[in-house]
Formats: sequence, C-alpha cells, structure tokens
Amino acid sequence: MDQASGHSALPEGNGCIRGASVSLSNLERSYGGFAAVAGVSLDIQSGEFLTLLGPSGSGKTTTLMMIAGFQAPSKGDIAIDGVSVVATPPYRRNIGMVFQSYALFPHLTVAENIAFPLRQRRVPKVERARLVGEALELMHLPGYGWRYPRQLSGGQQQRVAVARALVFKPRLLLMDEPLGALDKQLRENLQLEMRRLHAELGITFIYVTHDQEEALTMSDRIVVMNDGKVAQVGRPVDLYDRPCNRFVASFIGESNFLPSVVRGLENEMVVADCGGVLLRAATSLRPAIGAEVTLAIRPERLRFAEGLAESELAVNRIAVTVTETVFAGERCRYLLKADNGTPMVLKEPSSATVRRRDVGDRTEIAWSVADTIIV
Repeated sequence: MDQASGHSALPEGNGCIRGASVSLSNLERSYGGFAAVAGVSLDIQSGEFLTLLGPSGSGKTTTLMMIAGFQAPSKGDIAIDGVSVVATPPYRRNIGMVFQSYALFPHLTVAENIAFPLRQRRVPKVERARLVGEALELMHLPGYGWRYPRQLSGGQQQRVAVARALVFKPRLLLMDEPLGALDKQLRENLQLEMRRLHAELGITFIYVTHDQEEALTMSDRIVVMNDGKVAQVGRPVDLYDRPCNRFVASFIGESNFLPSVVRGLENEMVVADCGGVLLRAATSLRPAIGAEVTLAIRPERLRFAEGLAESELAVNRIAVTVTETVFAGERCRYLLKADNGTPMVLKEPSSATVRRRDVGDRTEIAWSVADTIIV
C-alpha cells in the first residue's frame, strides 16, 4: 500500500527516476524501558537496493516504519535527500510501501487497487488509465485489470501490491517482508523480479527480511541488525566472506566455530592452537600471544583431504569422525566430530563420481587458510 493521500504532482517523463537518498542519524525508538531501535546511523545512497536483515525483534521493521512515517522516533533524525522528514506526515513523504499482507482492497478490481494512490492525488481519469496500464505491463500483468484480488494467486496479488506502490512514481520504495507468505520457488522467482524492477526503475529500494539467502540474492548492501543496533554493513560478498563477529557469521549462512589459543603471528596470518592442532587464519588482526580466539569456517569451504598433497601450502587440516550424513539433493551434509570433541559441518556437492561417507568413518578434512577468519 502506498502512503499517499496528499496531492503531490507526479514526476514527468518516462525515463528512469533518480532514487532518493536517505540518512538516519542516531535513530532510536523506545517503548517504556525497552529500546526497539538503539542508535542507528546509516547513509543510504540514491538508487541503492539496501536490505535490513536480522532475526525477529532486531529492530529492522521498526526502523522501516520510522522511515515511512508510521512510527515516530524517540530520538534522532531521518533525512530524505538531505531534508529532515521527522515532522512530515507519511502521506507527504511520497514513499511507496509494500507489506507482507499485500493490503489490497477486496471490493476493488486490480485496476482500481492500482489506481487508488492516483485518485488520492487527483490525477485525471485519462492519465490514471495510462499509468495503471504501464504499471500492469511493468509487473507482467496485462489483461488482469478487471479481476478482483480473490481471483489471483498469492504471487499475482504481490505483483499488484508492488504495482500500486510504484504507479505514482515514487523515488523511494519500502518493502516489509513482501515475499514471506509465498512458497519457495515463487519467492525465488520474485526475488529476481525485484532485482529486475530495481535495475529498470533506478529508484531506491529499502527492503526488510529475515531470510539470509533472499538478502544475499537481491541486495547491493545489507545492514545486519541485532538487538536494535547495526551489527555490520556491507556488500553481500563482504558480509559472507568477512563477517565482523560471531553473530554475523552464524546469522548469514552457516559457520563452523573452533575455539583456539593464539600461538604466533606470521606475516598476515595468526597461528592458533585448536585442541592440539595448529591452524592458521588469514587476518590483519594482531591478537596477543596466548589470547583466546574463535576461528570460523563455512561448511562448503571444507573438503575431505584424501588426494591432497601433504605438503600443500595454505591449507589447514584436522582429523574427524563422521557422526551423521544427510543427503539433500544437490548437496551432501556431513556432521563431523573433531578429535578434540569440536562438532563441525561439511557440505559437499552431490555427484555420482564423489564417494559418500558413512557414519563412523575416520578421515581428515582440509580447508584454505584464506577461508579461515577470526570472529
């Protein structure tokens, strides 16, 4: 649903609209003694696809609702294109909004639903019809204007909700878990559709989700939130390959964590003792000798060590026992236990040419030093 009941003019022209920039400064939102958002500062660039990612209760939706104007911050400021909007009501912010529930009017046709924000802006009837037609084409729904929401699938209803949020050509689109109610395959298809829309329109998208894969697939940058604060901001590849702490490493994807003690420093590497096995991590950090650290490695970066040369450089190795095997179609997932008792997970592409392991097998696994980080 869009936020409009004001009478602001529509942008002219059919070209790409420049996206709005958004700046959050020490944003807070408290309920009694509980801080749902606790001092969030963030600069969102014009035309960026930015995702707020985090578990339930992390503050991501509350942050989005403050940008939309549906909730007022307890402290801090929100600026759109450099102008504070904290005192500006939602309908004057000219922002498109899409909810998980779609929020379509059941008694209105698809065309009437999409035209609703245009009617609120008193756009002439002929122009409304043209813009609604453009929105239906944009969302691949030509010929659906006469139908009612109850006659549509969940994916089609979501497309209508997006069309309604975009029909008045906002420069900023906010989306709160818009694909959460859809099945996996449809959700994946619409993720690519959202990326297409973003590239085609050139406006700024701010997207909220708790789905890590969705965030990695769609975003230019991801803001990982936890307990009302920003845990880390970065490109998907940076957050996945170089999480700044254990929370980010465990929330985005899956990680193995190896408690270790620092034994030495070698150039850009830390040498650490993990239960009697020396492991190396590529890092610019310089922890003190004897410091306790945690090494993190992604399960898909591990491999069974058979066939690797004993002298192969830049590889960590550790002896393990297979405790459980799970066939998941495209991958086999192995639960392992290191000799020091540390549980580990290894994910291996499934192939008829790859030997599958059995529970109880004793073997050795290896992984690159470059894939080993300290969190």
